[in-house]
Amino acid sequence: MSRDYYQILGVERKSETAEIKKAYRKLARKYHPDLNPGDKSSEAKFKEIQEAYSVLSDSKKRSQYDQFGFAGDVPPGAGSGRPAGAGFDGFDYSDFGTSSFQDFFENLFGRGGGGRPASARSSNGPNRGEDLTYTMTLGFEDAIRGVQTRIKLNRLVPCSSCGATGSTGRESDRPCPTCGGSGRAAMQRGFMKFSSPCPTCGGTGALRGADCRDCNGQGRRSTTELIRVRIPAGVDTGSKVRIPEKGNAGPRDGPPGDLFITLDVASHPVFKREGVNLHIKVPITVPEATMGSRIDVPTLDGPETIKIPPGTKSGQKFRLREKGVPAVGGRGRGDEIVEVAIVPPSFKDQRVRDLMKELERIAPENPRREAEER
Repeated sequence: MSRDYYQILGVERKSETAEIKKAYRKLARKYHPDLNPGDKSSEAKFKEIQEAYSVLSDSKKRSQYDQFGFAGDVPPGAGSGRPAGAGFDGFDYSDFGTSSFQDFFENLFGRGGGGRPASARSSNGPNRGEDLTYTMTLGFEDAIRGVQTRIKLNRLVPCSSCGATGSTGRESDRPCPTCGGSGRAAMQRGFMKFSSPCPTCGGTGALRGADCRDCNGQGRRSTTELIRVRIPAGVDTGSKVRIPEKGNAGPRDGPPGDLFITLDVASHPVFKREGVNLHIKVPITVPEATMGSRIDVPTLDGPETIKIPPGTKSGQKFRLREKGVPAVGGRGRGDEIVEVAIVPPSFKDQRVRDLMKELERIAPENPRREAEER
């Protein structure tokens, strides 16, 4: 016996259609296979949710379900009015899951159980819309500090002309003569008996009207939107930001997909980034390196003074704690690594050349001696 569709969606029997749709979208986002890769229990739950929504979102099928109840409870003579999932031999095939069970027969006979191609079968009920991707170029400091901005995006939205059904609905008050409005039809292959989505109405239980002219029967149309996005502090090239429900609208009023923004961060003329640390090269003079000094170096927060000890060598590095990049999510901050480079004085001044010769005379050191001896 199947589970109660109302229990599956977590709604009351007296719930309005809007409440049922809201509950479905929440559960579909939670259990969608794309968001739970490899999780068989989530996949089965998602199929169960889709089946429940396909019945409770349709007024005629919901009325029939409320009247007849579960598989096996259908009174004699009810004919094709049995709920979705009930086999004609009294066995409830819904435990196999709607999609996987149909795929089994498609692989076995080359077509779906109802004799319809997979492409048509996939559009029977509300499906999740496609995810969209967008590449955004960010300035160096915007990526480090975070930024709020707007982007222009082309996406599919529900068609307002047909209420996302794809049909004018002129015949929507006529129940399907093949399935009697249940959305399910009988099928037998040899000794096997089962029910499948009705090939006449596509599982909706009602005859479809003419295709909506504004969306060509798709139930959704293309539009250009300005979407506000927030880029968190600390992102880098290759980072992805997910904007929920800003992908394409789902077919037949299904839940929308998500938008994924891939970031490309511009370089900086002074700083070089390595993870959460910033690196910078700062020139110092010969006297500053020889006798020691205090110098100002740039940071993202403004100038910071560091101490250059006497005898500092070119290439020596100094660390400024927590002056680097904030970790995404606010989990601390990196450091700034300052590498000094000794710059010789101008050789054009005769006085400087004389002083260098004097220095060579009184301090005849050979910094390469150790390497030469090897």
